[in-house]
Amino acid sequence: MADAHKLDCESVSDTCRFIIQSENEEEAVELARKHMKEVHGKEFTDEELQADHLQVV
Repeated sequence: MADAHKLDCESVSDTCRFIIQSENEEEAVELARKHMKEVHGKEFTDEELQADHLQVV
C-alpha cells in the first residue's frame, strides 16, 4: 500500500477543518498551498509545507 501525504488545516487554523490527502506528494502540496492562499490569505513555499505541515500516513 502506498503512503499518503496529508495536510490537516486544523494544525494551522483552529477554525478550519479542511483536510488534503493524496498518494501524490506534489498534488498534496499544490492543493495545500492553493487552499492556504485562497482561504487563509497565507502564502507558504512548497518546502515550508513539506517540512512543517505535511504528514506521511
